[in-house]
Amino acid sequence: MTHATDISTAGTTPAVEMLRISKRFPGVVANDDVDFVAMRGEVHALLGENGAGKSTLTNILTGMYRPESGEVRLFGEPVSFHTPRQAIDAGVGMVHQHFHLVAPFTVAENVVLGEHGDDRSRSVAAREIEPKVRELSERYGLAVDPGARIWQLSVGERQRVEILKMLYRDARILVLDEPTAVLTPQESTLLFATLRRMADEGRTVIFISHKLDEVMAASDQVTVLRDGRNAGTVATASTDARGLARMMVGREVVFSRRPTRTVEAAAPVALALAGVGALGDDGRTALHDIDLEVRAGEILGIAGVAGNGQRELAEVAGGRRAVSAGTVRVGTTTLGRGRPRDAAKAGVAYVPDDRLGTGLAPGLSLAENLVLHSYRAAPAARPPFLRRRWMHDHASRIVTDFEVKTPSVDTPVRQLSGGNVQKVLVAREFEGAPKVLVVASPTRGLDVGAIENVRSLLLRAADSGAAVMLLSEDLDEILALSDRIAVMYEGRIVGIVDGDDADVTELGLMMAGSTGEGSA
Repeated sequence: MTHATDISTAGTTPAVEMLRISKRFPGVVANDDVDFVAMRGEVHALLGENGAGKSTLTNILTGMYRPESGEVRLFGEPVSFHTPRQAIDAGVGMVHQHFHLVAPFTVAENVVLGEHGDDRSRSVAAREIEPKVRELSERYGLAVDPGARIWQLSVGERQRVEILKMLYRDARILVLDEPTAVLTPQESTLLFATLRRMADEGRTVIFISHKLDEVMAASDQVTVLRDGRNAGTVATASTDARGLARMMVGREVVFSRRPTRTVEAAAPVALALAGVGALGDDGRTALHDIDLEVRAGEILGIAGVAGNGQRELAEVAGGRRAVSAGTVRVGTTTLGRGRPRDAAKAGVAYVPDDRLGTGLAPGLSLAENLVLHSYRAAPAARPPFLRRRWMHDHASRIVTDFEVKTPSVDTPVRQLSGGNVQKVLVAREFEGAPKVLVVASPTRGLDVGAIENVRSLLLRAADSGAAVMLLSEDLDEILALSDRIAVMYEGRIVGIVDGDDADVTELGLMMAGSTGEGSA
């Protein structure tokens, strides 16, 4: 594979120059005359609110989109990519938040995927490159067996495979989208050590993140986008998390945290799971003998690496998945048959992690999605007719209160950015003073202003007496909000600790399968 400029001879010329980039979509200006510059040997963070244009800008850099105006240069030379393949051939690789791997294939086969046409040549090539993959994994601290099948690997190991794919293709510029979203604290630390090693060799690392603390810890430079424009680029050493948040939203942001408090033991148990088992979508047992109680006014955080049963637990508690053993009770009402309407009648509100798949109807408008639970009765309807004017006014209020960026309340939600989709879902579920809130990754993909809004709502709901089960892979969020923290591993609760006594290292080990010493 040849590149126009060798990585070792790039000198002080910027590795990436994106000059006066503009890109529009129907009703939205995603990038408006944006300049972005990243140097060789630099870890450069890209921040911004939802809809600020981060994904569009990186998609232009990696060949997914073409700009309507502006110029892209790599190491001083103009480039124009029509496909991601052209970007990869030029040394630009991207590791997406949702991995692009083939589960039955080996690590080495995934690394060479796309390089060879038929199964036999791919398998032969994979065996031939296994020593090279092993050497790369050892060199960069990306421990993974080249012969292992993807389905046998942890989520963290799968991310390493994605990075190895780019390194094997000699990516000089590596873009990562929310790279720590599915990692334990220990895995995040190892990942950033790897990124630093790559930068020290002269590669350029660009990463998108909403976690300001990790941006401060891992980056050299930070570029902030706001409303499709470059709001500024600063040296990380010259700013702090509060300053970055202010650049992102144009105002001071103070994140809500759980006040020191003790939930009264006499408070009624609002949600109780006793001996609960449940099957996954593949027919295998996903939950094993789960015993949990959430009292009125309490926030119980559920921590764990993605894929350890959190989704099934949320669906069981939210009335979306039937149990195969045990019981689920909301107050005095027994659930467990997997009927959402029964759960809603019992007072359960549910925010799933799959926003468009199960949370919302992507083809319906924003206004219609906001009344999916209430369209059968007043004030949303005067049966048998919907009250369209009321729906429009209701949606307009939600758009203002939650700062949803949308061309119109009549816009189908599938056309909104991921963070704005989440705002619509959270707004709908938080209405109606529910007795129990089951929320899965409620702030994933949200900007700092929206995160503050959602966290405040969770704390307000608990203060008003709701029982909150918060499932999140963001350990900082779990620590900030939870009265107690339960850790899941392979479908089991491996420990429960009090929020005031929680230790990040201990929780990280428990998330990786080590038995904790916490107590309920």
